Amino acid sequence: MSKSYKANDIKVLEGLDAVRMRPGMYIGTTGIRGLHHLLWEIVDNAVDEAANGFGSKIKVILHNDNSVSVIDDGRGIPVGIHDSLKIPGVQVVFTHLHAGGKFNTDNYSYSGGLHGVGAAVVNALSKWLEVEIAIDGTLYYQRYESFKKNGKDYIGHPVTELEVRGKTNKRGTQIRFLPDDSVFPDIKMEFGTIAKRLKELAFLNKGLKIELEDERISENNTRTYCYDGGIIDFVAYLNEDKTTIHKEPIFIDGEKDGIFIQIAIQYTDSYTESIFSYVNNIPTTEGGTHETGFKIALTKVLNDHIKNNNLNKDKNGLRGEDFREGITAVISIKMNNIQFEGQTKTKLGNPEARTALEQLTSEKLLAFVEDIDNQETTKTIIDKAIKAAKVRDAARKAKEITRKKNSLEAAPLVGKLASCTGRNPKENELFIVEGDSAGGSAKQGRDRRFQAILPLRGKPLNVEKKRLDQVLANEEFRTIISALGTGIAEDFNLDNLKYNRIIILADADQDGAHIRAILLTFFFRYMKDLITNGHVYIGMPPLYKLSYGKTVNYAYNDDELKEMVNKAGKNYTVQRYKGLGEMNPEQLWDTTMNPAKRSIMKVTLEDATEADRLITTLMGDKVDPRRQYITANANFNKTDIFQEMGV
Repeated sequence: MSKSYKANDIKVLEGLDAVRMRPGMYIGTTGIRGLHHLLWEIVDNAVDEAANGFGSKIKVILHNDNSVSVIDDGRGIPVGIHDSLKIPGVQVVFTHLHAGGKFNTDNYSYSGGLHGVGAAVVNALSKWLEVEIAIDGTLYYQRYESFKKNGKDYIGHPVTELEVRGKTNKRGTQIRFLPDDSVFPDIKMEFGTIAKRLKELAFLNKGLKIELEDERISENNTRTYCYDGGIIDFVAYLNEDKTTIHKEPIFIDGEKDGIFIQIAIQYTDSYTESIFSYVNNIPTTEGGTHETGFKIALTKVLNDHIKNNNLNKDKNGLRGEDFREGITAVISIKMNNIQFEGQTKTKLGNPEARTALEQLTSEKLLAFVEDIDNQETTKTIIDKAIKAAKVRDAARKAKEITRKKNSLEAAPLVGKLASCTGRNPKENELFIVEGDSAGGSAKQGRDRRFQAILPLRGKPLNVEKKRLDQVLANEEFRTIISALGTGIAEDFNLDNLKYNRIIILADADQDGAHIRAILLTFFFRYMKDLITNGHVYIGMPPLYKLSYGKTVNYAYNDDELKEMVNKAGKNYTVQRYKGLGEMNPEQLWDTTMNPAKRSIMKVTLEDATEADRLITTLMGDKVDPRRQYITANANFNKTDIFQEMGV
């Protein structure tokens, strides 16, 4: 029976109602990421003031009531009456979507705010919001609240007029808001997450002082970030636990066709590249045209230098990957009319950015390598690239072997991979399981229609300090590459992925944590798109089995166990699972593999720079930083270690 659909059935959402109705459209999610997105919207506005030369300090305060304040010393939000709306400018900003001063270049040469909805969205999703503005010697104040009255919802409604609070010799804006707990399940923001992003912003904005204070904790509750070296200091920070092969980072700075460009480069003795790019302070984790332009210029300038100075006896031209082996680079550009591509909107698509980056990088890098004072650094970089090219042939041969064995029925997979019968990659999932015993249980307990099982018979290679040919020589990784079907490194193609979910299933102990870290390092270094596109997961097996009478329950952490014990009373037994192999197939299915009941954690890339740095700490050669981090953070019965890795 069909229901009539008439004009009166069309609902018109007024004001900020649309934000409340569909918050995910504006902040992505109402989970912890969306909660922090509210703060980033306000912080980004303050950073835009500083980046355009109108401020130098920002302070963020996390209050005891879970409200948050952002204070800046910028020009202050306009308080004059808007010509057409006949209300103060500040009220327009907080109550009207797509209203702001960033839709032309008169007030901001460039900005991180893309859509002009930031402040209004924060107001719409807050229980209350207060703004104080110090401008032209006068302090102004206004408060907004969300509430229901006479059956009507008022969203981000001004409950006071814009009022004068007195005189002041300061200038800037202070915004304090309380996220609405009817929108967000958890409104407690995370100090660590905020500290990482504020530190990154301080690196990207040379000389900007950013303070963070957490009133909710009594000790070690403040951070101050200010870097006079800007992204030069950023690269030094990223390489802190790496071994660099030249002392000072190479710095490229300039403007081309209205695009302001800064690049800092420093090489290490590692075998992978670490390039991090930003557009108007926004991380572009998937790269884009600006990275492409940089890479083209780097390859051409260094290849020409080798040829002109007869530095390569083999006479073969080097490839881009040779020159990027061991590179740590931060690319930061400022531009107007940003165009993003990709599902996650973290890939720059502007073609003019490629041209500008290629031209400026070529000019500045050519001047660097031809400068007699830089000959030692240039030679060091080129020598490393030539060695990389010599190894590449061995890696190519190993890749060819891998390609020949790339089908699911290929020789390396016989006796290892238990394939699924379904042939739709979007529905299928691959469990990478620690150990033959657990692998056997998983094979018997799975749903073979869409679940494939790949047991690891030994601990895989730590790829952090290995070349690609050494990675491809490792049997465990060859098997994983063959099973996934995507290829690896430069040959990686996400379109060929045979499983929508790749689930790492390891014991909840030190060895299991190490295996997870090894596999995550491999995916991060050689198949990063699997992570950025949301295909990698961590399986969460239970730690305890609690039985009383005929009732069996499973606890995934100590808090759940305590709750179950309280309910069980006296006559109960508890089994602590030391490993997955202790579960029979039915138990493994019920607790860990059944999509209707299981708990799995998606691996996401919240902060690529911190992930890179932490992987170096945990998986690199230097022992002291690793010991210090593990002592301070590791708890092998929790997932925090992976979240701390920035993934």
